Amino acid sequence: MVKAKVWLLVRRPDGMPVPEDFKLVEEDLPPCEDGDIIVEAEFFSVDPYQRYKAREIPLNSPMYGSQVAKVIESKNPSWKVGSYMVCYPGWRSHTLITAKELKEGGIVGYTPLPEMAPLPRSVALGVLGMPGNTAYFGFLELCEPKPGDTVLVNAAAGAVGSAVVQIAKIKGCKVIAAAGTEEKCKWVKELGADYVFNYKTTKVGEEIKKAAPNGINCYFDNVGGDFTLQALPHMVTKGRISLCGSISSYHNDRSKLVANSPYDPAFIISKSLRLEGFMVPNWASRWMEGINQLQEWLVQGKLKYKETIEEGFQNIPKAFIGLFTGNNIGKAIVRA
Repeated sequence: MVKAKVWLLVRRPDGMPVPEDFKLVEEDLPPCEDGDIIVEAEFFSVDPYQRYKAREIPLNSPMYGSQVAKVIESKNPSWKVGSYMVCYPGWRSHTLITAKELKEGGIVGYTPLPEMAPLPRSVALGVLGMPGNTAYFGFLELCEPKPGDTVLVNAAAGAVGSAVVQIAKIKGCKVIAAAGTEEKCKWVKELGADYVFNYKTTKVGEEIKKAAPNGINCYFDNVGGDFTLQALPHMVTKGRISLCGSISSYHNDRSKLVANSPYDPAFIISKSLRLEGFMVPNWASRWMEGINQLQEWLVQGKLKYKETIEEGFQNIPKAFIGLFTGNNIGKAIVRA
């Protein structure tokens, strides 16, 4: 009998998540039947979108999230013991995945890991995983960058933002990037951004005007809120905006929201702007296209990444909460 440790969501976060929103329990897994597998987590991903998920998933169920997991028991010929996958069972140390779940999950739900040495397997949760594809498809498909375009990226030291910065440079764009500490700004500059500013210590609008006097062609927005309110007037006519995230509002009580937005409809209309929100599974049928291209750029040295790794399954909530206080540079990971 395999025993699993599980972090449950036991309370809806009210504003900033706190440790008391989660509870650590143990459970015995059912036996592995024909077509099933049992996996053991090696790395966990913590991401800002999980704060939004905490509004939706049932209470007293495992907190949602992805992991790199090793197959430790298998009655499925497609999954050999010792092989690895990226999957989404949440904050669980061990998981029984049924034959039905494996069949219906698709490549995004259960992605097999090829041999990745000398890269650590954790990159499959970052630049060679969901965040990498979020940057790849969300930027290239929605912003349609052209050589010479000026691109604005916020949360530029995060897993997605840092990849967008580099992809924009690969495509021949000028990149203006914003991050929240001097250390993060220094790293984003090292990634090739042409102009980097600390949005917490400067005025966003003034920095953009200084860096892009002729305006912004493409805006990759991870933040929303006041940042976008100040950035929007600097968009050029027929500019393109990719709405990836709204981390500034993830803690808001949705029952008390009023109908306002930093995206001024009159300005959008007068400038003929195109903006589109997206979820990365929109490109599930092209998933490996993105991963393969990102891996090629990584091997060529055109793409760099960083990981902030927290040790220990017991520290997953701590690492998750740390996302919202700026504790991570690059991808936030927990090693089981």
